[in-house]
Amino acid sequence: MEPAEKIRDIIIALEAQSPAGFAIAFHIRFTRPDFLFQTYSKTWTDIYSQSGFVMHDPIVRWGFENTGAIRWSMLDDPVGVLEKARPHGLVYGFACAVENGGTRSVAGFARADREFTDAEIAAIAAQVATLHDETAKAGALSAETREELRQMSIRFTHP
Repeated sequence: MEPAEKIRDIIIALEAQSPAGFAIAFHIRFTRPDFLFQTYSKTWTDIYSQSGFVMHDPIVRWGFENTGAIRWSMLDDPVGVLEKARPHGLVYGFACAVENGGTRSVAGFARADREFTDAEIAAIAAQVATLHDETAKAGALSAETREELRQMSIRFTHP
């Protein structure tokens, strides 16, 4: 299976497992990721961007300081970013962070109906780790495959 095809298949599976959406920033260097996949609603992503919430996002803060996974309900959120996300269907969720090979990837997954189970969190976190490793190979990938990943990122981030 081609790397881009494997990545696409995992992203599609994650979309099904996170019905209210997700955001995954792969290989963050300074403040910019190599790839960003995001499926939260456009309404929420517009509010998030216009309000500059990334500077106060407890998922981002936790992901830069930790690895593993944590439910949103356990995060310190003094500005109330997660509370502001609730009306947009992001009611329950968890953060996930991976650091391997000298880079870090940070993700948030959401649903509106219930908490993720421990088994769901473990399975999704394993998929994020696989994606982290697969996208780390991007520098060794052909220009065509890198462009396919970039286009896939645009499709998922700007439906």
